[in-house]
Amino acid sequence: MREQELHQPEPPAQDCGSGDENQSVAQLNVSRLRSSSVEIREKGSEFLKEELHRAQKELKLKDEECERLSKVREQLEQELEELTASLFEEAHKMVREANTKQAASEKQLREARGKIDMLQAEVTALKTLVITSTPSSPNRELHPQLQSPSKTAFRKGHGRNKSTSSTVVTATSQGTPSEPAGSEFKEVDSILFAEFQAWKESPSLDKSCPFLERIYQEDVGPCLDFTKRELSELVQAAVEQNTLTIEPAAVQALPVVKVSAIECGGPKKCALSGLSRACRHRIKLGDSGNYYYISPSCRARITAVCNFFTYVRYIQQGLVRQDAELMYWEIMRLRKEMSLAKLGFYSSEM
Repeated sequence: MREQELHQPEPPAQDCGSGDENQSVAQLNVSRLRSSSVEIREKGSEFLKEELHRAQKELKLKDEECERLSKVREQLEQELEELTASLFEEAHKMVREANTKQAASEKQLREARGKIDMLQAEVTALKTLVITSTPSSPNRELHPQLQSPSKTAFRKGHGRNKSTSSTVVTATSQGTPSEPAGSEFKEVDSILFAEFQAWKESPSLDKSCPFLERIYQEDVGPCLDFTKRELSELVQAAVEQNTLTIEPAAVQALPVVKVSAIECGGPKKCALSGLSRACRHRIKLGDSGNYYYISPSCRARITAVCNFFTYVRYIQQGLVRQDAELMYWEIMRLRKEMSLAKLGFYSSEM
């Protein structure tokens, strides 16, 4: 019994040992749970860090892409602006060139019309100077034998070589006066006629030949000797080169004028004489864009010299088919016009 009593407390000891075991197991489980949770937390943290790093990297790539696209957009906008500006500049340039060409074409058209008018006037004048005679239509004044007896009455000293003008003497009667035309008589100057004949053998515009040298000294030079000496020399050079243009002052002036208004004159001031005169015409020298207003007197003097040079050029080109004496008297008539113009006489049409 005693042994039984002694052995009776042992069961509680077993129960106590099992409780400790259970407690240790529970603690072990708790520690396991804790370690697993820590591990899970660490893994979760690492995963989240990786995700965050990946997201940051993608965001950085997107920022770089956005920046690149922004630069591309700015570059395209700049190129578009430059292209637009260049297009507008090119368009304005084309418009300016078109306007310039149009102005040049209009200028050439006006000059061509002026030249056409001048050539038509020269042709008309040439027709009056050139004498033609054909078998089908003979000129009766060139062929006196075809005239009626009443028109071929004998005239003393003029029985041969009748000219086309009753006021022109023939080469056979150079020493006697011709028939009067009204109250005017004519007589050929032997020296002048000899100089003209020598020039006519080889006509030219060389001033050194005696024929033209005399006319330059006596007529051309004084007729073109205006108050404004420098401009006078330019006018004479343009007349000699056949590049002088005279036109009515009503024609609109060119837009580009490089010479001052004082030098060019104006509608009420002559550029050659410097006097206050009503200027209905203006001149242009060569291809210059400058126009100079001239008075009627100055225009008459320039026109007289131009008429002389025109006729001399006709002779030089072989367009005047007249007797030498007729040519001589035509030149004398043109010299007379220059002399009268130099003295201030001019037609009311000027």
